[in-house]
Amino acid sequence: MILIHRATIINEGLSFIGSVLIENDKISEIYRTEEIPEQILKKAQVIDAKDLWLIPGVIDDQVHFREPGLTHKGDIASESRSAIAGGVTSFMEMPNTKPPTTTIELLEQKFEIGAKSSYANYTFYLGATNENLAELKKVNPKQVPGVKVFMGSSTGNMLVDDKSVLQSIFAEVDMLIATHCEKEEIIRANIARYKSEFGEDIPIQYHPLIRSAEACYRSSAEAVELADKYQSRLHILHLSTEKEISLFDIKPLAEKKITGEVCVHHLWFSDEDYSKYGTRIKWNPAVKTRQDRGALMQGLLKGKLDVIATDHAPHLLEEKQGGALKAASGGPLVQHSLQMMLELSKKGKITKEQVVCKMCHAPAALFQVHKRGYIRKGYFADLVLVNPNKPYTISQDNILYKCKWSPLEGETMSTSIEKTFLNGKIAFENGIVNEVRGQMLEFDR
Repeated sequence: MILIHRATIINEGLSFIGSVLIENDKISEIYRTEEIPEQILKKAQVIDAKDLWLIPGVIDDQVHFREPGLTHKGDIASESRSAIAGGVTSFMEMPNTKPPTTTIELLEQKFEIGAKSSYANYTFYLGATNENLAELKKVNPKQVPGVKVFMGSSTGNMLVDDKSVLQSIFAEVDMLIATHCEKEEIIRANIARYKSEFGEDIPIQYHPLIRSAEACYRSSAEAVELADKYQSRLHILHLSTEKEISLFDIKPLAEKKITGEVCVHHLWFSDEDYSKYGTRIKWNPAVKTRQDRGALMQGLLKGKLDVIATDHAPHLLEEKQGGALKAASGGPLVQHSLQMMLELSKKGKITKEQVVCKMCHAPAALFQVHKRGYIRKGYFADLVLVNPNKPYTISQDNILYKCKWSPLEGETMSTSIEKTFLNGKIAFENGIVNEVRGQMLEFDR
């Protein structure tokens, strides 16, 4: 029995002083007063959380942990340890591994790896190809967050470019379809244009012009059109442009069939940062303009866009060398995403209550995650204690990613993650990840 006592609880739009009692793996009581029953104080391990923030564990709906086949970059154990250190207690991992997770058999193998080695709660998408519609229709919606469709090529080359197959997926797959949207024909034309000017070594600052706003919008619009036509449940990942926001409605999340995700790097960086960071901030879709960045934040605040995630995608630094064409796309962020968003909150861009909504509550609601993402009686005790006044400098010494770098190295955050609780156990404290293992996520579908 653990009592987290006198914390500032940030939950469901409110911030208040209170205490949370954990018994076994669940939250058994929430107290809104400092007066706790004497028998509880005697029995429980009391953690004095005065002046600390207590929030639900973050749920990241898009990560690439690189296992199997690409484990020189990262693996489920190493990257989930990083997640726990950053207050991310649950993750949904993508299929572009080696081999790609495109069959039920390969999906089951990933779940076996997760059960043995994941430090956080876990689940895995099944990936679509031009040939595996029959496999997609076998997915168990109570265990799998959705089907991933690459409508633009990225790391792993799982591009679904057969229009008849795309239509069949949207028409026949009876669960959430998560898409990477970039129009391949536009990208290829842009590459040809800049190759004619620069040859094979196109400077990195042209990356957002190659993988352009129009390429993103046209592909996202196509996905929305297909979802509207077939009444599919569509979730568009890592939106990066102002123009795409026009595709989404303002309505309660429970009423939406088409939802959108924003990633922390698209809220933190802009194309003005390529001169400083170079290929370390090369992602697909690309980091775009300051105007796009501001519009994405406004889309979140207005309720057009729904969740904040990372698209955590580690590469070795040597794989990030080269220009717009040669350097690998993607970067590691899952250990610092919560701190990044709380930093933006302190700068007045978004409230801390909205950060919790978009990183904890909304992913749980959007995917119908069973009893996680909120501080509620009877819910799993996935919780994070944040010190809002303890600066934290990101450095080689405290980066836990297997690739051992971050685009944020040298940045000082004004908040620190004090403790992470996973299913009622202390999984992280004092900079140390404890030997606690996660559970498989379940979905109320």
